[in-house]
Order: sequence, then C-alpha cells, then structure tokens
Amino acid sequence: MAGGSEEDPYTKPIGRWAVFFYGVGHMLNDITASCWFTYLLLFLTQIGLSPRDAAIVMLSGQVADGFATIFTGELIDRFGHFKIWHAAGSILVAISFSSVFGGCLPCSLLHNDSLSLETFSYSMFAAIFNIGWAATQVSHMAMVNCISLNSTSRVALTSCRNAFTMVANLSLYAIALVVFGVIKAGSKENTETQYRWIAYSSITVGCCFVVIFLMGTKEPRLRMDVKETSRRVRIPWVYWFKKLLYYQVAMVYLLTRLVLNVSQAYLAFFVIDDLQMDQSAKALVPAIIYIGSFVVSVLLQEIPWNGRRLKAYYSAGGIIWMFCGAAILLLPREISSFMYAISVFLGIANALMMVTAISMQSVLVGAEVGGCAFVCGSLSFLDKMSCGLALYVLQSHQSTSPRIQLNNTQQSVYLSVTRYGLGLVPALCSLVGVVVTFFMELEAAGSLSKPLLDEPLLE
Repeated sequence: MAGGSEEDPYTKPIGRWAVFFYGVGHMLNDITASCWFTYLLLFLTQIGLSPRDAAIVMLSGQVADGFATIFTGELIDRFGHFKIWHAAGSILVAISFSSVFGGCLPCSLLHNDSLSLETFSYSMFAAIFNIGWAATQVSHMAMVNCISLNSTSRVALTSCRNAFTMVANLSLYAIALVVFGVIKAGSKENTETQYRWIAYSSITVGCCFVVIFLMGTKEPRLRMDVKETSRRVRIPWVYWFKKLLYYQVAMVYLLTRLVLNVSQAYLAFFVIDDLQMDQSAKALVPAIIYIGSFVVSVLLQEIPWNGRRLKAYYSAGGIIWMFCGAAILLLPREISSFMYAISVFLGIANALMMVTAISMQSVLVGAEVGGCAFVCGSLSFLDKMSCGLALYVLQSHQSTSPRIQLNNTQQSVYLSVTRYGLGLVPALCSLVGVVVTFFMELEAAGSLSKPLLDEPLLE
C-alpha cells in the first residue's frame, strides 16, 4: 500500500522549475494590487476627490472583485481550464489598469470636470480592473491544489508565489521611486502623469512574467482527470458549509488579508502625513517591508510542513504584528526614522501570516480538488468585501484632504484615523487570527492519500 502511494506522481515532491514557473504567474496581479492598495487613495485625494469619494472608488472595485471571485470559482470548478481563465483575466487587468490611475476619460470626452463624473469614471474602471484581477487570482490559487496532492509541495508553491509577490511589490516601489524623483507633482496634471507612468511600467513588468508562466506551466493533469476518479468529482457548495474547518480557515484568511491590505493602504499616508518623512519614504518604507517578506518567503520553502507548524508560524507572525501595531500607535514624529526598523518586522510578520494562511486552504481542500476553485473564490469574496468595507469606514472619517488636514486644528483627528488604520486594526485582526488558529485541528483535516510530509520541500 505504501509503495503504491509513493509511485503516485501526484504525491511526489515537485521540482524547482515547476515551482518557479507557477510562482511567477501572479506577478501582474501582485504589482497592480500593490499599486492599488498603496497609492489609490493617495492618488485620488491628491487630484481633488474627497476621502469619501476616494473610498467609494475603492469599494466599487472591491465589491466587483468579491462577486467575480464567486462566479469565477464556480465556472472553473465546472469547466476547468485554469490557464485560459488566467490569461483572460490578465488581459483584462492589463487593458483596464492604466485607466484606474490615468485621467478621467469620460471627463475628456464630455468636456466636464465635475467631481461626480470623475468618481463615476474611476469607479467604473476600478470595477472592470477587479473583475479581471479576480479571474486571474482564483485560477492561480486553485491551481495549487490540482498541481500536486503533496501538501509540502503545495506549501512550496504558495511560498514561491508569495516570494514573487514581494518581487512584484519591490518592483513597484523601485518604479515609484524613479517616477517620483523625475516627475514632480506640482499640479493635478503632473500627479496624473506620475501615476500613469507607474501604471504603464507595472503592466509591462507584470505581463512579461505572465508570458513566462503560461509558457512554463502545463494545465494541471490532476484537474484534467477529474472525471476519472470519484474523489475528484465536482463538489457542491453545501459540502464545505458543513465543515467547521471551512469557517475557521475563512476567518483566518479574511483577517490576514485585512492585516495586509488595510495596513498597506494607510502606510503612505502615515509616513508622509503623520510622521512627515521625506517623499522618498513612501517608496522606501514599503520596499523594506517587502524585502523582509521576500527573504522569509524563500526560507519557508525549505521547511518540511505539517499542521502544527502551520499554526505555530502563523501565530508567530500574528504576535509580531501585535507588537508592531502597538509601536506604530505610539511612535512620535520626532523619532520617525524608527519606522524603518518597524518595517523589517512588518515584512517578517506579513510573510509568516500570508504563506501559512493560504496553505491552510490547501489543507482544507485536501484531495477534494473538485471544489478547490469554489473554496478559493468564496474566501476571496469575504476578503474583498471586508477590506472594501473596512477601508470605506476608515476613509469616511476623513472630511478633508490630507494636506489641508495637516495645517488645521483637526490634525490629531486625522492622525488618529491613520494610526488606527495602520496600527490598531491590523493588530486586533492579528490577535483574533491567532486565537482562531489555536482552536484549529489541521492534523486531522486533510483527506490526502499521504499525510503532511516530513521530507525536504523540493527535489
């Protein structure tokens, strides 16, 4: 029995090149998402939209993304063809993203510069962009469970993907650092030009890696053989709703995405408006975070994994985030340079939490690959909706633009919202995530033909 299991190609550790080709497949999504969460609110308020209107634009994109993940997941489970969905989503992202950070196209066509029309225009393109983004994300995430049944290799694929997420983010901040240095934002037109060039450069870099992924990754045979084995047939939604672990993994993933996305959205505001650091800091501080995350993600690929380790590493990341959140809440402007040190620990915590949270999805799916896309899609739906609502609530408390706010008597009100968004909210989410993880039973969860392996991660 054991020998037969060892001969199953789906339970063997996969090679490094397969991991690499898979890992680069989310680069376009990652670099555009990094720009979305880091600079969208900042960009929209700088060109004149109110914080509430800027929040509406982001919320429209998040809502479209959330519903798109559900429908995409269902269609992928029904018809398969991960690479086709991935390619179609990537094309839609590449076409629409420049309009999210470009000028208001309807305003130019109608010769109308009203803020309402601008808000509608940016909201429309934000929704289109996020629909394409969802198709790429769900197909790429679900593919992990169909490439291999080896749980350790699944973590390898997730870790590699997360490592290239950091590469994508670092690429964005390198691009942003150059653009902000070359083009000065002295007017609305110059600001739009800055972010348009950032968008064009991000799309170019991301598309190059999409081509590498599509050429180097084969359509997973495990999904293509779905009708040949009873354990791989399409699984109805209600099956997952009856499992306690589904709700626990969903909660952990939701909270982890809140930690990363909310903190990323307010990081630029915090270093520029609260700490009043140099303009270069809004690129350097995030870059430090992602360098730390990249190093940790690479190291995580070389660890043999089991359920207990997933819980332990996630908890470690959550605890680090709690301390960092407290430091951010208390950090005075006079020692703003300490933010660079905090950034190192934020990067470590982000990688630990993200890699293990996504890997918990693979433990939940196990060998039931007929429902893997629905699991990824439904969890992403919760992620998008919660992040959109959280950012809308926080941003709605801003009644004026950041620059004006810093020069009036309500400065402390603005600063408190930014600190809450970057420090308090992620710290509380980390705390709840650690508590939920403690009560998980991951060791007995999977239905794999082999347990979580204690072999080296890669061949």
